[in-house]
Order: sequence, then structure tokens, then C-alpha cells
Amino acid sequence: MNITATMVKELRDKTGAGMMDAKKALVEVDGDMEKAMEVLRQKGILSADKKMGRIAAEGRIASYVADGIGAMVEVNCETDFVAKNAEFIELSNGLAELIANTNPADVDALLNTTCPKCGKLISDVIKEKIASIGEKITVRRFVRYEGNTSTYIHNGKIGVLLLTDAKDEALTKDICLHIASSAPEFVSRADIPAAVIEEETRIEMGKEDLQKKPEQIRAKIVEGRVNKLMAQRCLIEQPFVKNPDQTIEQLISGKLNITKFDRFVLGEGLEKRNDNFADEVMSQLKG
Repeated sequence: MNITATMVKELRDKTGAGMMDAKKALVEVDGDMEKAMEVLRQKGILSADKKMGRIAAEGRIASYVADGIGAMVEVNCETDFVAKNAEFIELSNGLAELIANTNPADVDALLNTTCPKCGKLISDVIKEKIASIGEKITVRRFVRYEGNTSTYIHNGKIGVLLLTDAKDEALTKDICLHIASSAPEFVSRADIPAAVIEEETRIEMGKEDLQKKPEQIRAKIVEGRVNKLMAQRCLIEQPFVKNPDQTIEQLISGKLNITKFDRFVLGEGLEKRNDNFADEVMSQLKG
């Protein structure tokens, strides 16, 4: 069968495959478009599997809030260039919405969820995106809340999801901005595990500047230092980023209570790429 340029273009548009790959697939199946798509999908999955050993610490934090349900997800890729790609952004936003609507138990459950728009497993959708975009893509983590949920995403790199006991869009927006900026770890002292306080106390007690102090005085100094450290880590005790003369507790007094929050920083704790991207591009072109 004669494989025309129109057929190749149609297959490329449907799959995102390269021109030569599209033509070879059509030749292999004698011009059958559906079978050619399956051939490319299989080849794409193979190439996607090869990419899974790479480092993926770039990407995007995405969130979705609607009808009293909110979700936030971190989706990783290899380069900031791809993180800004419209196809990658659409994938990230779609995953946040899917998490909100389907409430998967964990990442594995999410990957085994069927996409309502295309009827494919999310794991297969991601593999196809890897083949199309050309980089490793992984879903690292997500959270989901039900209730008065608010969110804020800063440049796709810092994300906040907030749950409160009352609705106040302007106030919760300010709180989300504050959390993104000031990085609290707990809502209040009641949320701090005893082990955390004990560890900080042990560290402070061992500091050189206190070793010559009498035991009682040293204990009081350490208590004061630990209290100050804990205040810095508790959201409601932090000075409000827009008005440092006011704490978050004072800001929300009589208006609402903060139930919980999550703050994601893109790639935190992950190994970063240290190779030269230009060199990699050249090596791929040569290959």
C-alpha cells in the first residue's frame, strides 16, 4: 500500500511521534491507522521504560479546588524546559482534578485509575506522554482534602493546600500566601510531636555557650530557646507576612480556625541533575 504524506501527518498528529517513526509504523501494518497507533504505543512504552532510570527532580506542583474538595499533586520531569511545556502542564492539572474527583488511596492507586476522558489507565497515559515529550515523568506525591479548602501555587514550584472550618476566600488566600512564604511545619503547638521538642531540648542543652551555666539557669535558657524555635515552626504563632506586627492567630481570631495544611516544594529531597543540558542535547542529536 502507498503510504502518503497525509497519512503520516495524521498519525503524527494523533500520537506526537516523529515523522520517520510514523512512516515506519504505517509501512509495518500496511497503512492501518489503528494498528500503526498500537505499534507506536508499544514502542513508546519501551522507550518510556528506558527513560525511567533518569533523574527527575524538576516538574510542577498543581492543584484543583471545587465543590468543597481540593487536591494538590507533585509531578516530576527531568528539565525545567519540559515543566513549562503546555502538554506537561495540562497533564499535571488533569491529575490534580482526577485526584480530587476519584480519591485514590496512594500513587499506585492513582496510576491504576482509568482516565475518564480517554478510557486509559493513568500509568499508560503517562507512558505515552514520556514517549511524546521525551523525558522521564513521575507522580511523586499528592494530598486531598474535603471541606473548606483553599490553594495557592507559586510558579509551579511551591504549592499550598489549606483546610479551614469556615469559608473566607480573601483571608484563606492570605494564609496560603503566608504558608508558601514562611514555611511553617505545624498549625499549633498541639501538633508538635513530643520527640521533636525533646530533640531540640537535647541539642540546646549541649551547646557550648551554656556549659558553664548553673543547671537551673541553663534549663531556663534552654526552655526559652526551644519555645522560640517552636514558635517559628507553628503557623498560628508566626508574624503575618503582610503585617509582621500581627500573628496569624490574631489575623484569624473570631473568623475561622485552621484545621490543617500541606506545603509542597518542588523536588525537595530529590537528587538534582548536574549534567550539562546542552551537552545532552548534542549527544542525542549525534545519536
